[in-house]
Amino acid sequence: MKNSMTAVAGVVGVTVLVGLSVSGCQTESKQSGSGTSSSSASSSASSSVSAQPADYTALLIKDTDIKAPEVFTASPPLQNPNGKPGAATSFSNPDSTHVIGDTILILPNASDAAGVLEAAKKALPDAVANATPEPVDVGTGGVTVSGNSPDGSKSVTVLLFTEGKAFTTLEFDGPPDQPAPPDFVIDVAQKQHAAIKNGLPSG
Repeated sequence: MKNSMTAVAGVVGVTVLVGLSVSGCQTESKQSGSGTSSSSASSSASSSVSAQPADYTALLIKDTDIKAPEVFTASPPLQNPNGKPGAATSFSNPDSTHVIGDTILILPNASDAAGVLEAAKKALPDAVANATPEPVDVGTGGVTVSGNSPDGSKSVTVLLFTEGKAFTTLEFDGPPDQPAPPDFVIDVAQKQHAAIKNGLPSG
């Protein structure tokens, strides 16, 4: 089974390609200081606890939030995709003909998140052929685009928005010339926006 979602984002002035591929279990937690003396191990343990990155996976919506004629199942959430603070997951129907990619990146502040959004908007033609982004009432600076992928192998709808210091990319993939219904896209996006707004710590 292959779930491959591609979202374009810029982080702190640098445009990066954020790819979410959920085909197995990925663990990023690392421990350091093993095999040292008890005193240094204790020191290492306390410092690793204080330096442990925040877990933003709780900001992601659940598969039960997706209301559709068929059941969508979530993949295990990925913490800090591509080493960037945030979280990502994907949702797919039973035969994986429809897949929703959900990526949240956490930037230092709202201004940086807005900059990432602008960079991502410029990269939308790389994901959707003949893309004409349109504003959408989701979060701050919400924008969406829909069409086929550049190679014509699938339909792609991308919706981007920010909420505070969070930048979110939602990508809906399906069969060619069968884009996700706009009302469905907006419903999923609004639920994701609400989850971020209610769950993202301030500061």
